Amino acid sequence: MLLVYQYPKCSTCRNALSWLDARGVPYERIDIVTSPPSATTLEDVLARSGLPLARLFNTSGQSYREGNYKERLPRMSRAEALAALASDGKLIKRPLLISPEQVLVGFDAGAYGAAFGAARPGA
Repeated sequence: MLLVYQYPKCSTCRNALSWLDARGVPYERIDIVTSPPSATTLEDVLARSGLPLARLFNTSGQSYREGNYKERLPRMSRAEALAALASDGKLIKRPLLISPEQVLVGFDAGAYGAAFGAARPGA
């Protein structure tokens, strides 16, 4: 099952969900603010995505700015950074899609097309 960590007030998340809905891709929606992924889940996301740790941070968000993560992140250990992300879902770049086959961070129509392009309504 595809899990989509999203924030209902986020326009990027709404665009991603609309993209998935239009193609009939089934998913379970999880509010990233009220139920952020655990540090263990985020560690798995990093391992499977191949992304650097910094790419999991929502650098345009208020939590990132108020927490001064631009300055702090380079000095944080991996465990500290993952704990910070797991404790504040607004720090995480969204939407975050997790399935047994893959993970996607953020919304990029091209990446979604490569991952789910064959899915169609009624499929």
